[in-house]
Amino acid sequence: MNKDYYEILGINKKAPKEEIKKAFRTLAHKYHPDKKTGDDAKFKEINEAYSVLSDDKKRAEYDSYGQTFSGAGGGQSGGFGGGQGFGDFDFSQFTQGGQGGGFEFDLGDIFGNVFGGGNRRTQAKRGRDISVDIELSFEESVFGVERIVLLNKVSKCDTCGGSGAEKGSELVRCDTCNGKGQIREVKRTFFGQFEQASTCDVCRGTGKVPKVRCPTCGGKGILKKETEVKIKIPAGIDNGEMMRLTGAGEAIAGGTAGDLYIKIYVKKHPTFRKDGSNLVMDLNVRLTDAILGGEQNINTLDGAIKIKIPEGVTHGEILRIKGKGVPNDRGHRGDILIKLHIGIPKKLSKEAKRIVEELKKEGI
Repeated sequence: MNKDYYEILGINKKAPKEEIKKAFRTLAHKYHPDKKTGDDAKFKEINEAYSVLSDDKKRAEYDSYGQTFSGAGGGQSGGFGGGQGFGDFDFSQFTQGGQGGGFEFDLGDIFGNVFGGGNRRTQAKRGRDISVDIELSFEESVFGVERIVLLNKVSKCDTCGGSGAEKGSELVRCDTCNGKGQIREVKRTFFGQFEQASTCDVCRGTGKVPKVRCPTCGGKGILKKETEVKIKIPAGIDNGEMMRLTGAGEAIAGGTAGDLYIKIYVKKHPTFRKDGSNLVMDLNVRLTDAILGGEQNINTLDGAIKIKIPEGVTHGEILRIKGKGVPNDRGHRGDILIKLHIGIPKKLSKEAKRIVEELKKEGI
């Protein structure tokens, strides 16, 4: 079937090579079969048009003979290395992050399944992340605490140390992958023939298997069991804060363990609330103490202390007790901030009322 390759790529006949490449990139990304907007037939058509227009000789012939040109070979390409199908297109421009050509996606994004899963770079195997909730008293959140939690998770086998081999047994070459740790498979696509490498499931990429399997884990190197995890919770942690213990998650054969996430819940305190490294509390003060000054006992997290109420304090005034607040990472502690609430009596005895009236006469 005769086709207008310029129309297929959406460019004019005088378009330079860079414009042709740009048009191909955009359309290849849009119509790749693995995309939601993918169209297999359209993708092949785009490839066919590019294979002609990107090659100076083929393009010259196409321009001379118009739509009767048949040099594209029906869009069949012999792979990246054969010079057919993709002409002189520089695939190095399809690199991660667009290096080289400033393009915004990588080769794996375009040709996904051709390489068996997109990005050709081997991903390190990693165990599953797990989470646990821990409830603390207010005092524990202020001063820090050490907790031991019991988790039922996939862990490294203690008997074999994760090797999968019986104690004293050696590791031998894996027959499945011939000790290479990878299985190579040849795939044929409309782009050509490709070799795909995947991690060997038998040896888990190590190239070796136990001669005699560990009786505890059956040669897997991992098993599900109850595991004690010691968690050191730092001083000053807040309600709702999340901690992470790297490598304390679930183990995986031939890879690294996942992480353990700890969500902290702090119980409310009847007296104190946190404000950064300070502890804030409210204190009711008698009117006479506010006027004349006085003393009052309060309970701190370190024990009971007696504080002085200066004469002439006002409602809402803040008193500060230094060094009795929340510890910080510099080895210091914040302060206790005491917000004063001056009580006004609703009822007075005759004698009290007389005294207040005398004070009123004094301008108080």
